[in-house]
Amino acid sequence: MKTPDDLKFVVKEKYGAIASQNEKCCCGSSSSYSIFSESYSHLKGYTAEADLSLGCGVPTAFAKIKEGDTVVDLGSGAGNDCFVARAITGSKGKVIGIDMTEEMLERANQNLSKLPFENVYFLLGDIENIPLDKDLADVVISNCVLNLVPDKLKAFSEIFRILKPGGHFSVSDIVLEGELPDSIRSAAELYAGCVGGAIQKPAYLEMISQSGFKNILVQKNRKLELPDELLLKHISKEELRAFHMLDTGIYSITVYAEKN
Repeated sequence: MKTPDDLKFVVKEKYGAIASQNEKCCCGSSSSYSIFSESYSHLKGYTAEADLSLGCGVPTAFAKIKEGDTVVDLGSGAGNDCFVARAITGSKGKVIGIDMTEEMLERANQNLSKLPFENVYFLLGDIENIPLDKDLADVVISNCVLNLVPDKLKAFSEIFRILKPGGHFSVSDIVLEGELPDSIRSAAELYAGCVGGAIQKPAYLEMISQSGFKNILVQKNRKLELPDELLLKHISKEELRAFHMLDTGIYSITVYAEKN
């Protein structure tokens, strides 16, 4: 059984390798399939060099960011969501990216150095212990990162702490609906490491509520289909046929909630 520190080490190694190798992939996998990610190219502020296709949604598009807001992006990677958020907040706002992987921070700062922004910052930090003062942010965003955090309740509690009263978050993440057969879950984990940390959708939403948030809203719910040809590398045709008959699956959700 891996400890929380073991899991964090694995995540840091995976994402450090991605940042260093200049490759695009989905949720830490080196697979050529990027079915979890969604396009940002239509959004103002999109920076192609900062988009590593690591997400599972576009939380920035749902986050109700306003000009002048202070926005915090948890698991900011190469800076994609931060640069889109900066296009909305403008010069009067502030955007802070938090990531625990040094290589990602280096890459984000390289991308930032090519842009004329003086109010975007990238900090090294753990989402379970965010290195920011309380009541700081108007908006918190995150894209397919919280599912990788061992203590999700602590992470949501930290989001609550750093948000101003009246602030809110919008995060995209991976959740499960129904119990996946072990063979399917193992195949999915081989394909995309982010699935390994995914929990049931009701439990995920309950953690948000337990952290003190109100007005919780699922802004988007998208079923993620793993290609049959991929699954057949790890399971039999009979197992695949049985799986397709089940009312279960892996979902990308974008969730909004407020700190009153």
